[in-house]
Amino acid sequence: MGATAGGNGGIWGMGPFYDGIYRRRCKKRTSGNRESKPSSSGDSFGGGASSSYRFPVKQAATSASLVFTGDTIAQLRHRWVTNKDTVSHSREFKNTISTLLAEHDWIRASRMISYGFLLYGPGSFFWYQFLDCRLPEKNIQNLITKVLLNQVVLGPSVIAVIFAWSKLWEGKLAELPNKYEKDALPTLFTGFRFWIPVSILNFGIVPLQARVAFMSMASVFWNFCLSTTINK
Repeated sequence: MGATAGGNGGIWGMGPFYDGIYRRRCKKRTSGNRESKPSSSGDSFGGGASSSYRFPVKQAATSASLVFTGDTIAQLRHRWVTNKDTVSHSREFKNTISTLLAEHDWIRASRMISYGFLLYGPGSFFWYQFLDCRLPEKNIQNLITKVLLNQVVLGPSVIAVIFAWSKLWEGKLAELPNKYEKDALPTLFTGFRFWIPVSILNFGIVPLQARVAFMSMASVFWNFCLSTTINK
């Protein structure tokens, strides 16, 4: 699943050129297993020492901003429902906005932003790189395999991590097992119904360099659901 990411839109400014470079590196790595000595432990996915780890700032920032959007929508909805009578009688737009923005939980917002920037954005970016390197051919078999791996591996990981991250920020890690028992499976099954179609589009149409953005945009709705579930 996404919490928190193919066309030649070049959303990240990399475009199909980046995609070609990465695929050549994967191919080079595969052939290098037969033609050269094993790479050192410091090598990355296939670029050797010259392509050491770099934090994916653009992907992380995009994920963080969209996670923040989902959380903001969740908070606004909650306050709209809570203050519906007050808001409905307000004739001025400014008064309505000020009422909805009052008592905004910025600690909660910071918690969600940090999750998107530090965990989901970079994690999903390298996950999709790994899948495309291992399953580079665009065919039905690889598409189904990627979708299944996304649901079986990434989905539960996202739920486990964001629940733990939230409880860590709240200083309530002792409550984490109960949170998993109560909300993990329902959230996971809801995610299956939403993310399987999205994942098919992600792996079947969207290019590698745009996948974090695509999945993060789709996850605005999902982050809304997660934020509501985590904070209820």
